[in-house]
Amino acid sequence: MKKLLVYCLLLQAPLALLAAAEEDCESETGTSRNRITYTNKGEQKELVTQRLVKPPKIDGNLADEAWTSATTPLADGFIQIEPQPGVPSRQKTEVYVMYDDNALYIAAHLHDTKPDSILHQLSRRDDLGNADWFGVVVDAYQDGLNGLGFILTAAGVQTDIKYTAQGEEVAWNAVWQSAASRNEQGWVAEMRIPFSAFRFANADKQTWNINFVRLVRRYREKSAWNEIKPEISGFLNQSGRLTGLDEIQAPVRLFFYPYVSANVEHQYVKDGESGFSKGFNAGMDIKYGINDAFTLDMTLVPDFGQTQSDNQVLNLSPFEVRFNENRQFFTEGTELFGKAGLFYSRRIGGSPSGYYSVQEQLQEGETISNNPSEVQLLNSTKISGRTAGGLGIGVLNSITAPSHATIKNSENQTREILTQPLTNYNIFVLDQNLKNNSYVSFINTNVFRSGATPEANVSGTEFRLANKKNTYAINGTAALSQKYANGFTNPGTGYQYNISGGKISGNTQFNVWHGIISNTYDHNDLGYLTINNLVSSGAQFRYNIYKPFGRFLNLFTSARVEYLRIYKPGAFHNFAVSSEAWTTTRKQLSMGAWTWIEPVTTYDFYEPRVQGRYFTFPKNYNIGGWFSSNYDKRFALDGRANYRIFNDGEGRRNINFGLSPIVRVSNKLQFRFDFDSYNFMKDVGFVSFRDGKETDIIFGRRNVHTIENVFSANYIFTNRMGLTFRMRHYFSEAVYQKYYYLQNNGLLADTDYTGLNEEGETLHNASFNAFNIDMVYTWQFAPGSEVSVVWKNAIYRFTRQTGNGYADNLQRTLGNDQTNNLSVKILYFIDYLSLKRKKTA
Repeated sequence: MKKLLVYCLLLQAPLALLAAAEEDCESETGTSRNRITYTNKGEQKELVTQRLVKPPKIDGNLADEAWTSATTPLADGFIQIEPQPGVPSRQKTEVYVMYDDNALYIAAHLHDTKPDSILHQLSRRDDLGNADWFGVVVDAYQDGLNGLGFILTAAGVQTDIKYTAQGEEVAWNAVWQSAASRNEQGWVAEMRIPFSAFRFANADKQTWNINFVRLVRRYREKSAWNEIKPEISGFLNQSGRLTGLDEIQAPVRLFFYPYVSANVEHQYVKDGESGFSKGFNAGMDIKYGINDAFTLDMTLVPDFGQTQSDNQVLNLSPFEVRFNENRQFFTEGTELFGKAGLFYSRRIGGSPSGYYSVQEQLQEGETISNNPSEVQLLNSTKISGRTAGGLGIGVLNSITAPSHATIKNSENQTREILTQPLTNYNIFVLDQNLKNNSYVSFINTNVFRSGATPEANVSGTEFRLANKKNTYAINGTAALSQKYANGFTNPGTGYQYNISGGKISGNTQFNVWHGIISNTYDHNDLGYLTINNLVSSGAQFRYNIYKPFGRFLNLFTSARVEYLRIYKPGAFHNFAVSSEAWTTTRKQLSMGAWTWIEPVTTYDFYEPRVQGRYFTFPKNYNIGGWFSSNYDKRFALDGRANYRIFNDGEGRRNINFGLSPIVRVSNKLQFRFDFDSYNFMKDVGFVSFRDGKETDIIFGRRNVHTIENVFSANYIFTNRMGLTFRMRHYFSEAVYQKYYYLQNNGLLADTDYTGLNEEGETLHNASFNAFNIDMVYTWQFAPGSEVSVVWKNAIYRFTRQTGNGYADNLQRTLGNDQTNNLSVKILYFIDYLSLKRKKTA
């Protein structure tokens, strides 16, 4: 075991010790009219734009008079972000920016000495694919924290991104025009971005922060007009300035997105019987610009039937499974509501709170006829924006309908059980930007349910305070939760906070943190919290090399130590040390390795499912690694693996591995297959309470084997039309070998519990299969307007019978009852201002 520990720590040493001389890279040079020269490296560049007399036609052809007669200075002199930070780009880039009363116009001539090598794979919207691209990033309020990005690939595919202090929001979509074309000198990107896509202060003279970024895919070279230094935290704060925007006004922003949809579903309801059902829906999304900064978003009678199927799993842990949010209304424009980590949008319209308790309420001779797994969302509204003073304000309100389960008895009589009452969800957020890319925010979430069901209220704050050079920062969150079980008096309260600080820029970085989650804190009514009753402290050290050396482009390393205690009764919980290193070679092979070590006996207070009880967890050592080959090749391969061994004297260990081959057949067709195998051998975990008594906790030793296969294919007809296919089969099996009694000291003792019923059948072995197909055809027939056709297939199978083998198990699953759904949805974009202009004309 000591040897394994030494290997874990030494595995990453070769990566950290690699060093060689840097290689310089020659850059293209040239001359151009109206070129601006910057002599001080690192100075914030400034670009002066001018008003257009006649707007250009957006067709990817820069022979338009609007561009040929332009006298505005151009943006050039791009500097590499990677692979050689600070070095001029290998290829010349020239960008013009102009405007009129309605929009910002951008033309970029992206020179390339090998135009036949420009990568231009077609992909879906918001997917950059394997292609060269050009993007513009705008920070209209110049706060260095919030901005918008508009990216166009060489194949003409659009991507738009909203940047916030929390990261990137790719789900955000704007309606804008663009075109791309390739020529003998390289390629051209042309954009028209309406001012309605931006939020900006109402002033006669505007100054915005702006930057232009280009990727030459075959080199993996990313460069920017205003230099972005990777060792400095953030990139919006490293933008240039755009001036010359005079006498523009925020336009009327009133957009309608009416839709109609129809679906037909086939579902087996009993053995030998089948049933068809069909439905028709109509509704509308509305976006209204209340003023120059704030927008109201509303969805009326939404239809989320075409969202991607959830990745269902066999969950043996004490924690709830967290699913991704795939509903556009809750993925777009919700960045403000993520403050302090209090909002989990799947709570709205998710599973009814009483969904799993229906079985317990059945009387003799009764069966469940219908138990809806999702609550119907009646409507949802959000208002968000930011003032000229940097104050962000957000309000979200959603209402869901009551949900009932239908129960049928032996005489065919029915009754209903309320699984969730009419519920109102509210969120209110204030977020104030401060100087030095800092901020402070306040958030309140409230859940009000009709009837006697408890209400919940949570208030929290989040802040970031950085120094002027953005090299050091302090971050923190805090929250207070209140549960009202009997009216609005004597609420159950709890609190949590976390504060961290350290060096955030440079080659050497570090941070330390301390946090508490009280034993009564709970924000799960509208948020997601796996555990409470925890005190955590830790520190992390990072050393990064951003510039190429030897055969490598970069190197990132980190080491971390964490100490955990239970808040009440103040007992020791866990201690762990970990390390990580990853790098990319000059041949675009990325790879990394990591370790996670718990070198002392720890105590798991969550697995027993009873407050105050714990399970003594053995020392263990976890080591893993991954690699990702060059995606520019027609064939690429990703891989991952880890091995974990426990000092429990029983041979407990985990072996996990996965492979993901990717085949790019052409610029239109691509296949990907993801295979993952998880093997928990002689795993130990909670089984049940014997005879329902929480004082008699049964644990079991089990083998858990999981295989997940995901096959996906994309065929993209044009940059506005595509077909995607995703098939997932998940198989997980848990087979118990022995049962134990959990003693008060956390150790396991032998028990006479057999885990069998009176017929000698197992009560706890589990085999779960989930098989899903999502096939989606989309056609963007006009800006913001779309037709989508979706076929969804779902098969779920759970049984106590195990040991059938993967092939036999898959065959049984495919022969199980299944649900097929075919839906068509037409969404049309209506811009009130465009209609008004046409009517006036």
